[in-house]
Amino acid sequence: MPRSATHSDTAPKAIGPYSQAIWAGDLLYCSGQTPIDPAVGTLIEGDVEAQTHRCFDNLQAVVESAGLTMDDVIKCNVYLTDMANFAAMNRAYATRFSAPFPARTTVAVAGLPLGAAVEIELVAKRPG
Repeated sequence: MPRSATHSDTAPKAIGPYSQAIWAGDLLYCSGQTPIDPAVGTLIEGDVEAQTHRCFDNLQAVVESAGLTMDDVIKCNVYLTDMANFAAMNRAYATRFSAPFPARTTVAVAGLPLGAAVEIELVAKRPG
């Protein structure tokens, strides 16, 4: 199956050799987004709750550029540098979806690009 990339100019540019998102059939695999402000290309200031919202703003831009909405998201993977930030991340996360919520995995990692406290990746499915 050939890969087909999706790109949004309102999300941060990739900081490495990867695509913002790739279509595989009806599935859209979005690369992890850190809390980078695409207007300036640097991490936002703020706590993990604010950083989580910025990650989702970036992901939503990519999802929408592919013609989907956040209601089409079926799976999220969340990476935190400190599990003590789980509750703050979860508060922000809960505002971005409605029931039934996507499946989710949350893990702690030793570090993230540019010193981010959170990174989120997701998979969405074309309706139908």
